[in-house]
This record gives sequence, C-alpha cells and structure tokens, in this order.
Amino acid sequence: MHSGKSYHIGEFIIWTRRNIFLLLLIGAVPVVLFDVFNIYWIAIPWTVVALLGTATAFIVGFKNTQAYNRTWEARQIWGAIVNSSRSWGAMSKNMVTDDAKSKELIYRHFAWLTALRYQMRDSRIWETASKSYNKEYRKYYRIPEKETTLELELAKYLDQEEIDALLKNKNRATQLLAKQSKLLRELLDSGQLDTFQYIEMQKVLNEFFDHQGKSERIKNFPYPRQFATINTFFIRLFCFLLPFGMLFEFSKMNDYVEGPMKGHMVWLVLPFSVLISWVFTSLEQVGESAENPFEGSANDVPISQISRTIEIDLREMLGETDLPEPLTPMNNIVL
Repeated sequence: MHSGKSYHIGEFIIWTRRNIFLLLLIGAVPVVLFDVFNIYWIAIPWTVVALLGTATAFIVGFKNTQAYNRTWEARQIWGAIVNSSRSWGAMSKNMVTDDAKSKELIYRHFAWLTALRYQMRDSRIWETASKSYNKEYRKYYRIPEKETTLELELAKYLDQEEIDALLKNKNRATQLLAKQSKLLRELLDSGQLDTFQYIEMQKVLNEFFDHQGKSERIKNFPYPRQFATINTFFIRLFCFLLPFGMLFEFSKMNDYVEGPMKGHMVWLVLPFSVLISWVFTSLEQVGESAENPFEGSANDVPISQISRTIEIDLREMLGETDLPEPLTPMNNIVL
C-alpha cells in the first residue's frame, strides 16, 4: 500500500517506460513510411480508430472498476479481521479464568494471522508481481513474508511440537482455527467456560473462518481471464492502429502552416499518438496492479502491517510491555 500523498510522475514514467519505448517505435514506423517513402495508402480513416478507441475505453474502465472492487473488498475483509480479533482478545482475556489458557488462545490467534498472511503471499500463475516492471520496483519496499520462513514466525507463538504437526498440513490457517475450537470445547467441558461464553467465543471463531474464506476467494479466483485477455487485445490493437489513423488528420494541417514544418506536420503524429496510447496502456497497467491485492506488489492490502497492529493490541490486553514494533512504510510503501 502506498501511504504517501501520491506517486511522483517520475516514478510512474519509470514504471511505464517500456510501454513508452514500444509506443515510440509503433508511432515512428507509419510516419516514416508516409512522409519519407510517400506510402500514402497505409493511412486509415480516423472514424475506424475512433470507434475502436471508444470500445477500448469502455472495457478498460470496466476492468479498472472491477480490479478496484477486488482490492477494496480485500481491505474490508482485513478490516473486519481487526475488529473480530479485538473481540477475540477481550473474550479470551476476560472470559477464560485460566491465564495460561487465555494466553494460549491469543497466541494461537497470532499464529493464525501469520499462517493466513503467508498463504495469501503464495504465488499464482495469473499474478503480475513477477513481471519485470513490478519486480524491479521491489527494491523500494519490504515483503515481510519473503524475508523469513513461516516456521520461524510461528516459533514466536507456538511450541515446536505443534509447529511440526501444523506444517504437515496444506491449509495451516484452517487447522489452527480447528485447534482453537477444540480448546474451547475442552474449556467448556472442564467448566472454565459456561455455555453462553462458549457460544459467543465460537461465534467469533466462525467469523474468522468466514474472513479466511473470503480472503481465499479473492486469492484463488483471478479477475476472469476472458475479460483480461480481451482488454489486452483491444488496447494493443488500438495502440497499433492509432498512428495510422492520425496520418491524414495531421497531414491536412500542412495547408494552414508556414515555415520549416510545412509539408511535415505529419511528424506530430508521433508525440500525440504516444501520449494517447500511453494513457490507455498506463490505465491497463494500473488496473493490473490492483487485480490481486495479496500478491506482494506495491499496491497490495497491507496485511502484514494489519497483523502486526492486531498483535500489539492483543498483547497490551495481556498486560505485556515487550511489544513488537509497528511496521513502518519504506519509501511510502508498507505491506
């Protein structure tokens, strides 16, 4: 997540520079053929390009809206995890009379948050974090889940025997919630929880299952590939045809100008076609960066920071003073 006021224009240009170089080449070829080699038949009617551009604008806008909705839903899910976690901490501290069991419930919750965020950072074939323009940007921020192993992180909250058993499972977060439910049942059977307290705590545990399932839905189901594919096809086709459609439009300006540019106004096709095409390709790239809000890109939902905030809050509920430091942005980026 970018926590600053905005990205600088220089950052954005560097991030999209590969598109700019390619668009310069695409724009230069028809201009040279038209003005230098006098091949006039390559020009196409502007109406054709305008209609294609309208259709492209619609589908680009649709994709960006849906990509934003995916990111916003992910942020709402993890915001709900914050609220439910605080409820869980208060219940574990105040309803469970055994301090050791109370701490166990809270620390295993930290383990659940850890296991879940590591699962969310796993790679998927459709994700874009490995693309060159995203990969090179990683030097400007940290991905905590890529710096240490899950086992080392879990060692802060669980004993080694439980960790060894947990790591044998595929979905570690689900198993941790199941373990929490089992412990609640044991506390009910031993009389340390009454029926009402058990039901209320089990409700919060069910909320965690629900939040986890919603996160997994976004993680494991991409923005539909048919829409992503046609969006890319339309943009590439439009950017390719745009300079051909602008040739006659700019060549007409030769009738109204004097000086060294007279007879060569068609060269203005190059900067203007690049500018217009860059707008479309940049919108596609921005939308692409919001499709997968857990992949480890600079625009991700900051699940590591959220988990650390929850841990600090719940440890303070336990009366602990040796607290972990909050995660702070690096170059305005925090995950």
